[in-house]
Amino acid sequence: MSVSLNPAELFKALADETRSRIVLLITREGELCVCELTAALDLSQPKVSRHLALLRGCGLLADRRQGQWVYYRLHPGLDGWAHSLLHGTLQGNGPWLAEDVQRLQAMADRPLRCC
Repeated sequence: MSVSLNPAELFKALADETRSRIVLLITREGELCVCELTAALDLSQPKVSRHLALLRGCGLLADRRQGQWVYYRLHPGLDGWAHSLLHGTLQGNGPWLAEDVQRLQAMADRPLRCC
């Protein structure tokens, strides 16, 4: 299933700093669960979940359930230009995410993925 976001929809979704950080962390890691994002961003679970719901609702993210965990990843049907934009943004902005990545890597008891 292809997801066709137009540039205005994508940029509107990423206009919020928290949503931009979520999407870039997921782009970097492949997939993350809510608990990993709350640790990385140092934010409450309800706040992170609200942002994830918006990103999933616009078609930028997809989710999958594994036991008690819900994992988020870039939507597999996302257009190539959107993938290129996100990967290029990630490559050019490592220092902007450095503290988030450091908190994520320091997280104890990260859930294990089966797939």
